[in-house]
Amino acid sequence: MIVIDYQDRRPLYEQIAQRFQELILRGVLEEGSQMPSVRKLAVDLSMNPNTIQRAFGLLEQQGYIYAVKGRGNFVSAKGNYLGQKQQELLGRLDDLLEEGYHLGVERKTWEERISSFYEKKGGSE
Repeated sequence: MIVIDYQDRRPLYEQIAQRFQELILRGVLEEGSQMPSVRKLAVDLSMNPNTIQRAFGLLEQQGYIYAVKGRGNFVSAKGNYLGQKQQELLGRLDDLLEEGYHLGVERKTWEERISSFYEKKGGSE
């Protein structure tokens, strides 16, 4: 379920948090479902439970999961994090547009690229 890339320069807890974010956003982990226990995940990944706890803390801070004392961690409702994630994405897009503007990428090129992407995905908007 979770694969760690030891060549990645990011800390392990960030990689774990990102992998869970992806699983949650894709719907693999559904709203209200229980996350694996810190202890079990630490054993499965052969790492310190503190690393797993730090990843879960980050996920909780970002609104992806919530903790229930004595019961574990559970996946939050999408509304808690989806809007924030979309805003982060749009902010990164703004940065790319700014960079493209300075490099001379024309508006038409961006529009064609976006249209092509959505056509490939089967969406009209």
